[in-house]
Amino acid sequence: QERLVESGGKLVQAGDSLRLSCAASLSTFSSFAMAWFRQAPGKEREFAAAINWKGLNTYYADSVKGRFIISRDNAKNTGYLQMSSLKPEDTAVYYCKLLDYWGQGTQVTVSS
Repeated sequence: QERLVESGGKLVQAGDSLRLSCAASLSTFSSFAMAWFRQAPGKEREFAAAINWKGLNTYYADSVKGRFIISRDNAKNTGYLQMSSLKPEDTAVYYCKLLDYWGQGTQVTVSS
């Protein structure tokens, strides 16, 4: 049973915007912080953004600060990552994480 399912990834052009979703089938979703990570080809998985359980505190990697916005809707058990001003270096598989659970990832490809 998949606990976290990401969606929304696709091929876009540099400068475009994209919103990723992370649907959780965990009853504890609203009680814990969640995060987005990403892994580019040939690189290690890296932190991108995180949000606390209530959605009042957010944290970003320097590489995405000012361009990405993390949010969540606890009523829908869903987290989001709004990405704007996308760059080719944002190309990666994006994963959401809650506690020790990871989703399967969604591919974002940014062409120059």
